[in-house]
Amino acid sequence: MGKLVSNDVLDAALNEIATSTEMYLCTAEPSSRANADSLSVIPAHTLTGGDFTNADGDTSGRKVTVAAQNSLTADASGTATHVALCDASTLLYVTTCTSQAVTSGNTVNIGSFDIEIADPS
Repeated sequence: MGKLVSNDVLDAALNEIATSTEMYLCTAEPSSRANADSLSVIPAHTLTGGDFTNADGDTSGRKVTVAAQNSLTADASGTATHVALCDASTLLYVTTCTSQAVTSGNTVNIGSFDIEIADPS
């Protein structure tokens, strides 16, 4: 028997992630929104719906692309290893990023990235 999932189902999950209104650049993997805030080397960076774009996945399924965020001013120093997406109360998604040393007062860029959900196999 074959397996199938509608793009609408995959998009629903990705659209939930796209409700994120905050991005954090963290020095470790956060376990909650409050933890993301405390681990972040930047203040909560505001995201809007325009920062997210749904499309077909690279190999199958669907993906949402999170737009690059540039010239963010660091308010703490540390080695950033994770990016966290949150709404006002919930940690919605965490991913790793290229490890980068950040110095308070300097600017930092977060490149665009994809969150992909593959078709069932």
